[in-house]
Amino acid sequence: MLAVTLAVAILAAGQTAPPAARPGQPPRVAPPPAATPAQPPAAPVPAVEAPPAESTLGVPIYPGAQFIASYNAGRGQRYYIFGSAAPFVDLVTYYRNALKQRGELVYEVPATHEFDVGKFDEERMAFPPGVVIKDFQSDVSQGYPNPKPGGQPARFPTIIQIVPVVSR
Repeated sequence: MLAVTLAVAILAAGQTAPPAARPGQPPRVAPPPAATPAQPPAAPVPAVEAPPAESTLGVPIYPGAQFIASYNAGRGQRYYIFGSAAPFVDLVTYYRNALKQRGELVYEVPATHEFDVGKFDEERMAFPPGVVIKDFQSDVSQGYPNPKPGGQPARFPTIIQIVPVVSR
C-alpha cells in the first residue's frame, strides 16, 4: 500500500518512479539528467583580414580603393580584390600611367582591362601576375556590393584584382 501511495505521489508530481529493486540486488540509481546549455555556443567571429602592402603586391593600389578580400589561387599564389568608387576609365588611365603600359581591353561588356606585370610560369603559377580592372556598373548592375555592413559606398562601380608575382 505504501508503494502504491508513493507511486501515485510521484506520478502526480510529473516524475517517473525509479524501478523497484529485486531482492538480492542493489537498488538502481537513476543517472542525473544531462545538463543542457542555457545558450548555444557563440559562432566564431571571422578575423578581419588586413589589407596587403603595395610592396607585397608589387604594384600600386589605386588611391582610395578599399581592400575587399584575398583568395588562395593555388600554387602558392593569392589574388587580392579591391573596390573603387572611381569610374572604370579613371582606373585604366591610372594603371596605364603607373605601370607604363597600355594593357589590353579583354572584354567590352562588361568592360574588363588587363595589365600583365610579370611572366606567367605554368609550372609554378595558377594565374598570370597582373592587374585586372572590371566595370561592375551597367544597365543590369548597380555595382559590386560592399561586403562590409554599412560600408560606403554601398556598391563599387569598379573592381580591381591584383595577382602579384610569385617570389621563390
